Amino acid sequence: MRADAARNREKVLEAARELFAAQGFDVPLDEIAARAGVGPGTVYRHFPTKQALFQAVTEARVAAMIESAALPAEDPRAALFAFLGRMAEEASAKRDMSDAITVTPELRKSLHATLGGLLHKAQEAGEVRTDVTATDLVILMKGMLQSLHEGGNPDVLLQIVLTGLQSSRKP
Repeated sequence: MRADAARNREKVLEAARELFAAQGFDVPLDEIAARAGVGPGTVYRHFPTKQALFQAVTEARVAAMIESAALPAEDPRAALFAFLGRMAEEASAKRDMSDAITVTPELRKSLHATLGGLLHKAQEAGEVRTDVTATDLVILMKGMLQSLHEGGNPDVLLQIVLTGLQSSRKP
C-alpha cells in the first residue's frame, strides 16, 4: 500500500472510531469521509461496506485492549481489574462496544485467553476467588455491556462484578 493510501486509511479508521462511538452504527459513510477529510470513494476503496469498516474499528479496539494487558504488572488483581475496567469504560464511552465481542474467532480467542491469563495470575496470588472461570467473566462482561443499551450504569455494574471477584482474604 502506498504511503498516502495508508495515511488515508488511518484517517478513515480514526474518523469512524470517533463517529461510531458518538452516533453508533447508523452514522452515514459520507459523514465519516467528511470527518476524515477524504472523498467517499476513498472510504469505499478501503472498506467496501459499512460493516467492513465497523469490523476494522472494533477489531482494532479489542486488539489494543489485549495488547495493553500484555504489559507486565506487579499486582495481578489490579491488572485484572484494570482490564475489566477498560472494557466497561470502552462500553460506556462507545455504544458499539458490546458488538466488539463478536469479532473474528481468532481475536475472540485471544481476548478470552488474555482475560483468562489475568484471572489465573490473580487467582494464583490469592487475590480473587478461585471458583470463577474466564468463561464466567466473559458472560458477566457481556451481560454488563448489553445492559448499557437498556440504561444500566457501567460504574455500578463493574463495582458489583469486582466486589464479587474478590477473594475472601481480601477486604
